[in-house]
Amino acid sequence: MNLSFSLVICTYMRPKAIVTLLESVALQTLYPDEILIIDGSTTNATEEALKTKAFNNLSYFKVDDNHRGLTKQRNFGISKVDKNSAIICFLDDDVVLESDYFEHLLSTYTTHPNALAVGGYITNEVQWDTSDHKNNSSKFYYDGWMRNEPSRFKIRRFFGLQPDTKPGFLPTFAHGRSVSFLPPSGNIYEVEQIMGGVSSYKREVFDQLSFSTYFEGYGLYEDADFSIRLANIGALYINTNARLAHFHDGSGRPNQYNYGKMVVRNSWYVWRVKYPNPSLKARFKFHATELLLMTIRFTNIFTSKDKLKAFTETAGRKMGWLSLIFNKPNIQ
Repeated sequence: MNLSFSLVICTYMRPKAIVTLLESVALQTLYPDEILIIDGSTTNATEEALKTKAFNNLSYFKVDDNHRGLTKQRNFGISKVDKNSAIICFLDDDVVLESDYFEHLLSTYTTHPNALAVGGYITNEVQWDTSDHKNNSSKFYYDGWMRNEPSRFKIRRFFGLQPDTKPGFLPTFAHGRSVSFLPPSGNIYEVEQIMGGVSSYKREVFDQLSFSTYFEGYGLYEDADFSIRLANIGALYINTNARLAHFHDGSGRPNQYNYGKMVVRNSWYVWRVKYPNPSLKARFKFHATELLLMTIRFTNIFTSKDKLKAFTETAGRKMGWLSLIFNKPNIQ
């Protein structure tokens, strides 16, 4: 199946990162039929950087305040995609692709024709090893592989707050294991959550859904919201052969206080999208987990090098949690 596909890259104040990404796109064994850069920057640095190199099939759009912000920029990009494009791909502006990324990503729609969306696989954030043993409590095991179990999950296990679903699925009380808990096995895994910055969708998906504008600005967890709504319609997959690296660029990120508030409030929002009427037990576990994670972040004030960052994020988490009592988010 020869699928035409478009690549949409939403960017904000990261001129160097986006050029590096496009250089990796230029080396692909399967090249996009069009590349749309949706730039929400408040300067011209990104536009000027893109002029220093020529990239085939590239169109650049500078958006104003009305369309600035991740979800708004994505919706804007969708509106500009060629009507004949079968697949729309999205990439964060601070990733770098392996040369066959698109080839593997697009092949998933052939091998799994029921797929409405397919996500790529980030290789440089977690160290995995093969293993047939499951006797080390400091390790997380999945599909014949193992990785270090993060301390927050060890503590959650002690308090009986471990996720009750597989990686890539939202537990009954939220706070699940992300797709980073899927191993580099070369397999294709069905999920209900994919990361928006390494994602692709069939074009017809956007005849029914759009990215929620509730997630303004940085848009934390907007991809989880969109994925969960889409999973009610059809199948989503992660192809662990569609590989790329993510180099976190701090430019354009919110301050740590606002980030802390978003972690709590947006987590609650996504949870209630999936479970609009959770049980009393699930409600208790949601809040117990939030308070536990807040406490863990608080201890980082004394144990981490960046004490101010830990303090301000903890303060943001606390205010975000308290706001759920008096000012819950309105589910759109």
